[in-house]
Amino acid sequence: MTKLWKKFPLKLVAIFLVIGAALMFFVSHDDFLYQQPILQVQKVKAVSASKEVDSFQNVDHSYVQQITGKVTNGKYKNRQITFNNTYTDSKAMDKKYAVGQKAFVVIHKEDGKLSATIKDSKRDTAVVFLVYLAVALMFIFLKTAGITAIGSIIINTILFFVALYFDSFNNGSNVLWIFSILAVLFSAITLWLVIGWNRQMFVTLGSTIGCTFLSIIISLIVFHFTHEKGIFYESMQYVTQPPRPLFLAETIIGSLGAVMDESTDIISSLFALKMERPEISRRQLFLSGRNIGKSIMGPLINVLFFIFMGETLSMTLLFLKNGNSWGYSFSMNMSLGMVQSLISGIGIVLAVPVASGLTSLFAERRAK
Repeated sequence: MTKLWKKFPLKLVAIFLVIGAALMFFVSHDDFLYQQPILQVQKVKAVSASKEVDSFQNVDHSYVQQITGKVTNGKYKNRQITFNNTYTDSKAMDKKYAVGQKAFVVIHKEDGKLSATIKDSKRDTAVVFLVYLAVALMFIFLKTAGITAIGSIIINTILFFVALYFDSFNNGSNVLWIFSILAVLFSAITLWLVIGWNRQMFVTLGSTIGCTFLSIIISLIVFHFTHEKGIFYESMQYVTQPPRPLFLAETIIGSLGAVMDESTDIISSLFALKMERPEISRRQLFLSGRNIGKSIMGPLINVLFFIFMGETLSMTLLFLKNGNSWGYSFSMNMSLGMVQSLISGIGIVLAVPVASGLTSLFAERRAK
């Protein structure tokens, strides 16, 4: 495939474009695959508009639009239906629809007439386009490495759903053990596919697993002596199982990727350095790894912080807009994300000496 790419790069790009166009055409006409009725909007007419103000002086506007559309699948295929749809400027629980869009609907039959209620938009075309675009770009620019990365994502996704099944099957009683095992499998499979079955892979795996779980152990010790003050597990929404182990499981999975990324960068660089300069001492190798780690440690911690905090931004703003104090809004929405960032930061910091130390030891052994 690499030789083919070097000889015919434009032809490969053209092949991907043709396949992508065919896939988009199919997905945009795949309504027959769904059991839920789908309606394509043919005509939209504005009916009314009103202003709404709540007790906190938050202003929103509500609109009613009359939608006429055709059912594209199921029992009522090709039947035309006219009904009203209500939406707001905030679009928190609703959406404005335009001509040409498709939506999943619930069809009602009253006095021989059909009516409908919109449930949600049909988004499979956009989702498939983004997935295909990501896959195509990874294949085109990364070639074999891109295929390996795609394979690891698919395998890890399957493992994740299997873990969710076992968690629901056990009613959450073993969630921490299940996702701890999942973290080990994630690391082993990803590193095996990306690096290969060699000494470097095992060193990276040891550093990743060791630093991730060591950060959890340190955090549990801190939790014990502080009696977990300031940690509001009750802020975890829609949790139907013990929140504390679920929080720890989330933290393990969330910080695993960053620790693996840092360990991989440090160890791969040090193995390459040892290969180019076999005479380098263990101490020099360790110091080189520490310098590499210091340069990437800060950005990784900030990336994790932004991810954890960004996930809660919308709910924090909602709390503030509804009259809650900054302290309460932070506690109920961002405090757990902050704790997860700190725990992940501990793992990232630990990865610098651990990855450097393991590499200096095993790279030296390999050279002998």
